Amino acid sequence: MFFEGQRSGKLPSNQRITWRKDSGLSDGSAMNVDLVGGYYDAGDNVKFGFPMAFTTTMLSWSVIEFGGLMKGELQNAREAIRWATDYLLKATVHPDTIYVQVGDAKKDHACWERPEDMDTPRSVFKIDKNTPGTEVAAETAAALAAASLVFRKCDPNLLQDFGQKGYQVNEFVFEFADKYRGAYSVGLKPYVCPYYCDFSGYQDDLLWAAAWLHKATKSRTYLSYIQANGQTLGADESDYTFGWDNKHVGARILLSKAFLVQNVQPLHDYKSHADSYICSLIPGTPFSTAQFTPDVIHGWVWSEVPLRIHHRGSSLPSVAAHPSKIQCSSGFSIMDSQSPNPNILTGAVVGGPDQNDRFPDQRSDYEQSEPATYINAPLVGALAYLAHSFGQL
Repeated sequence: MFFEGQRSGKLPSNQRITWRKDSGLSDGSAMNVDLVGGYYDAGDNVKFGFPMAFTTTMLSWSVIEFGGLMKGELQNAREAIRWATDYLLKATVHPDTIYVQVGDAKKDHACWERPEDMDTPRSVFKIDKNTPGTEVAAETAAALAAASLVFRKCDPNLLQDFGQKGYQVNEFVFEFADKYRGAYSVGLKPYVCPYYCDFSGYQDDLLWAAAWLHKATKSRTYLSYIQANGQTLGADESDYTFGWDNKHVGARILLSKAFLVQNVQPLHDYKSHADSYICSLIPGTPFSTAQFTPDVIHGWVWSEVPLRIHHRGSSLPSVAAHPSKIQCSSGFSIMDSQSPNPNILTGAVVGGPDQNDRFPDQRSDYEQSEPATYINAPLVGALAYLAHSFGQL
């Protein structure tokens, strides 16, 4: 349900987070393009294309791997993916151009207001051959490729809505990403940094996108691309993190599965890299990132439920409870207060405790208290598996 709380645009009649209403209905008008829809990335009212595309890829991967265990939630997961792909297709409607952001982050962050009330500039930012953004374009291609795998197996309505256009666009977008190489955090630095600067470079994104296009199309074109470019794109680099910025690990796991399941022999070497990453997560190994038992984690979940998450819509009175507009600066008195958020954002995962296990539960502490789509998305499949295993789904 969390993703329904992040929706921008005209909300559907089956919206389950009912305290949210329509917002951003003129998005894109600044450039005469329809950019209504998509997701707000976190607790603000900006639509950042880079993390949104990664969110879409990870939601799709969750459904591809664990959709069979999701039961009644499977259709909701598909709809969450569709909400994103509808927007991404709009953002790629013009050849060799991708609209990568709606909203001026600096001005948006200077206000604490509901998305339904927002009156900050809905500026539109794009990448093209003169201002390239390889990482965003490649991630968008990956997202559309991954989503195509989901929609092939689902009901005809979703498949028809995605359509032939979706299958073609992901390949065109990848070609654009590879042909016009350059970091979007250079050309658009004043607008995307420090929020979503790409610190890892765009090489990982190209490898990640090629891996997804290979999986989606089974075309030897992408296998040949991976074989020819894998090393220069960082296939052998020692990375032990995976997220919206660095996807080397994800690409290796995806490609190693192609070797293991489909016996794609040229991808054999990716298995050892994937094994190294998985071993780094096992408790008791050097530099392990999995330091706690399930019982300890379960205890945290029930004893540390956040009440004051850093989220504008959740923290301010809903439109139903307070129909009058809440002005830009008026909301900061609520942001700074100790009152629990009046609107529950079901399913939101926040940054969590610091390195000393402290969690102050303060709205002003965005590092620990802010939820984000790209935090939730990678957990969807794993949590579906665990819920099914324990008979809770």
